[in-house]
Amino acid sequence: MEGMQAGQVGQTEKKTDPSDFTHTPVLLRECLGLLDVKPDGFYVDGTVGGAGHASEVLARLGEGGRLLGIDRDQEALEAAGRRLSAVKTPARFELRHGTFSRIKEFCEGERPDGILLDLGVSSHQLDEPERGFSYRFDGPLDMRMDKTAGKSAYDIVNGYTQAQLTMIIREYGEERYAAKIASAIVRARAREEIRTTLRLSEIVKAAVPASYLKGEGHPAKRTFQAIRIEVNDELSELRNALGAALEILAPGGRLVVITFHSLEDRIVKNKFKEAQNPCTCPPDFPVCVCGKKPLGRIVTPHPITGSEAELAENNRAHSAKVRAFERTGAQSG
Repeated sequence: MEGMQAGQVGQTEKKTDPSDFTHTPVLLRECLGLLDVKPDGFYVDGTVGGAGHASEVLARLGEGGRLLGIDRDQEALEAAGRRLSAVKTPARFELRHGTFSRIKEFCEGERPDGILLDLGVSSHQLDEPERGFSYRFDGPLDMRMDKTAGKSAYDIVNGYTQAQLTMIIREYGEERYAAKIASAIVRARAREEIRTTLRLSEIVKAAVPASYLKGEGHPAKRTFQAIRIEVNDELSELRNALGAALEILAPGGRLVVITFHSLEDRIVKNKFKEAQNPCTCPPDFPVCVCGKKPLGRIVTPHPITGSEAELAENNRAHSAKVRAFERTGAQSG
């Protein structure tokens, strides 16, 4: 399903209960404040998920207001459709199936007044063993956010060379024992294919020093993150989405991004800095000759994090950071 009509959901039957996608949206109050929702505005949630944030945006829209939700996960779109349909508002919504890097295509020439990107993997995806995202449950090695996509975690774990595995675990997982873990994976799969999440988790746990097991979090956490990022090409998708979103924002429109690890946050921070000050002239030049003009301003000089109250109530908020950028000047693109 490439697109949906306004207010409609897809026809694919859902196997899980709609409540499975219900969760507490991270930093909801902060995101709504940064978006500064106008009743007659056009807003895009590029990672709509179960519509936790999107439903609150939609509730603030009035006659003439519109919401576009995008997600690569078909189950998320179906859950979002149900939740958004229950919101009492005269505003209209539309859902589209695809990656958020296609935001310019999905907006079809229209300029959003606000765009929200809630990055990373959803609680629902983590809690469904058959999706293969979590080291806590036994399930097939999948990790695809879009189950219609080709490459899975199984293909990476069993098909990548040791050097390739070392690189992605080190770069995307920021794992200091990447070489040891990659070597252990290659040795294990030579005996028998690695098919499940718990089997991979066991291999990682056995590969790292005993002292590492006493650290914070599960020893397989970083490896699973790295493989998930590779499966879904998350960092390239993010870079492309940020560029497209900044380009199509209406003057005065805001891009709000929630990140959950340092790799994402660094990309967002650097992209916002570049958009605010794109000049490439040497610092000692008296005037700018490169001709590159700022797109707008950074609204959040420092990332916003969860309050003590939210951190106590919502575990997912502990690693969340929010940054926002406001588009100014003439439109382009």
